[in-house]
This record gives sequence, structure tokens and C-alpha cells, in this order.
Amino acid sequence: MTDEGKQVPDGMKVLAGMEVHGLDLSYFTGKFEAFVRYKEIPHRRIEMSLGGMRRVARATGLAQMPAVKLPDGRWMSDSTPMIEWIDAQLPGPKVVPEDPLQRFFSRLLEDYADEWLWRPALHYRWSYQPDARLMSHRIAAEMMHDLKLPLFIRRWAIYRRQLAKYVRGDGITAATRAHVESIYARNLAFLERMLSARPYLLGERPTLADFGFFASMFRHFGLDPTPARIMRDQAPAVFEWLGRMWNAKASRLQGTLLPGVPEDWRPVLEDIGACYLPYLNANANAWRAGRKDFEISIEGTTYDLPVNRYRVWCLERLQAAFHELPEADAQAARTLLAETGCGEKLWEMRDTRSGFDVSGRAPFFEPRSVWTDQAINSSI
Repeated sequence: MTDEGKQVPDGMKVLAGMEVHGLDLSYFTGKFEAFVRYKEIPHRRIEMSLGGMRRVARATGLAQMPAVKLPDGRWMSDSTPMIEWIDAQLPGPKVVPEDPLQRFFSRLLEDYADEWLWRPALHYRWSYQPDARLMSHRIAAEMMHDLKLPLFIRRWAIYRRQLAKYVRGDGITAATRAHVESIYARNLAFLERMLSARPYLLGERPTLADFGFFASMFRHFGLDPTPARIMRDQAPAVFEWLGRMWNAKASRLQGTLLPGVPEDWRPVLEDIGACYLPYLNANANAWRAGRKDFEISIEGTTYDLPVNRYRVWCLERLQAAFHELPEADAQAARTLLAETGCGEKLWEMRDTRSGFDVSGRAPFFEPRSVWTDQAINSSI
């Protein structure tokens, strides 16, 4: 929002008044909304319905949220490419760090936070009865209001679907449950250590890594009854950071970033090397083999997981981000990756070929066949 008479940057002219199509309880909608609020972009949130999801799918080719309609009529989808594109349009301190080494490791942490915390976030929402009752009621009443069925049937249908697809169908069983919950516990510990020392993960203002962790920590872990209680008890600095992120404004935060990669990021990088990159490689190998599921053992726990094409693209993007580094920064990155167990695992899969966004136009995806079954509840 700008004061009267103040010159409006060209980038803001392109963005002001955009529509953000999503849900108030959505994982990635919350992440993107926090970014838009931080950048102080005038916008209108349009609550997603089933009919709205179909309109988004026709416009973007992806039945997922959030989706953004710009004032000039263009549509965007996928929170990370949208944040990166918008960040480049606007003046002032960037969310994507300008230092090449920080930029690469911020992207690595953001991708890990987006995709690896997904499973525990959906587990806590749908495996625990108080959480599942609350969220199935909200989705049935809000997103599915245009479905002409009694509310209790809508509520039952959404609960059964989410439990089947995102709990049992995503490798969460009695044998894996403790490990899934340990992912949340260790990430609370990682973040509590950092956020007890400074207001944001890289210094005095939020960067891409903050928004990556915010996605799950806000709309799922911070608001769903069971994980929110755990956060308040075990990680009060993280709970405080959620409010700080939601209230952050770029015009008020001109603070500096720490130099290089903070030492307290190492435990997260070690977890990426031990858990997340092995998962990405196994998923990509299964995709290349034409399989629909695969088995992987992580820290002694064996999962049977569905193949996820999007996460093959995540691995492609991480490798591409490394290739963008100038040689001096690439050497420093190699050293830190090797020290934290990430080095060889980043390159274990040399030829991913996900076929996702082949034209390189993200976040401006071209309409095509829609992954409706995977995406329609992909952020709730």
C-alpha cells in the first residue's frame, strides 16, 4: 500500500489488485499470503470452492492452491516460483538472498521445509481425531459449500478421502508413525535454536527459508490443535515467530542478514542429507522406472510411498540452483554439502527428466492435462 503522491514501482503496478485463490486453512496458501503481506501488495483473497478449483485448473493446468490471477489476466501457480518471480519484480531487499551461497542454501532449506514436512503436517491433521473433526468440518462447510449434499456427508467424505490418500496412502502406518512425528519434533528443535538467537532464520528480516518453514508451521502445526499444543509447550520461540512473520512488513524491516551460512543451519542440512535427499533420489529412480510406488528405509524405518512427479522436479531445481553458482561459491557449497552429508546425495540421480515445466515458464504454467486427483486437496 502506498501513500498518496508517492511513486509506485512498475512491478507493483503489475501486481496491485491481484487475486489470490486459496483457502484460509491451506498449507501453501498461508505461505504465499505471508509473502504478499510482507511485500505489502494490495490483493484480494478469493476462498476456494470446488467450482473455483475447476476454474483454476482450466486457467493454469494445475488443480492446486494457491493460484494467482494478475490484473492483466495472466494466471500463476506454485508458491515457490510465484514468490521468486514476484520478488524479482519489486525493488528493495529481496526475499531470495542476493549472495549466491546464501541463495543456494536458502533454496535447499525452503525445498526441504515445503516437501519433507508435508507428511507430518498431513498426519497430525488427519490422524488425530480432534484435528480431523475440526478440519473436515471446515473444508466441508467452506471449500465444499457448492456441493449439494448434507454437511455431515461432505464432512465424512473429506475425512475418509484425506485419511486414505494422505495418511494411509502416503506411507503412514503404525510402523512409521513414530518416525513421522520425530520429523516434526526435530524441526521444532532446529527452529527453536535459531529463533531464540535472532528474529528470522538468516538475520533481521525474513528470507525464502523463513517462508518455506512457515508453510507447515503456520496453517498446520501452529493452528491444528494437537501439533499447536506441542509447539507452544516445546518451542515458544517458534510460536512467537509465526506471529512475527504474519505481521512482517518490508517497509519496516530493512535489517541486515548474517554473513554466509549460519552455523545453526548445519543440523537442518544434516537432516536433509540423512533423510530428504535419499527420499528425493529414491522417488526419482522410481519415476524413471515407471513405477507408481517405491520402498525406502530412512533412519531404520521402512516406508512404502507413492511416486510423486513434482518432487522429481524439486530435485531438478536443486541441481539447477547449484549450477547457477559462481565457481568460488560452488566450491564453498561443495565443502559444506560434503560436511553435512548432502554432497554425493545431491548428485546421486544425474538425469531426472521429470518432464515438468519443460518450457521453463513457471510460475506461468500452460493449461494442459490436470493432475486433479493429486492436487485438489494438495495443500489441505
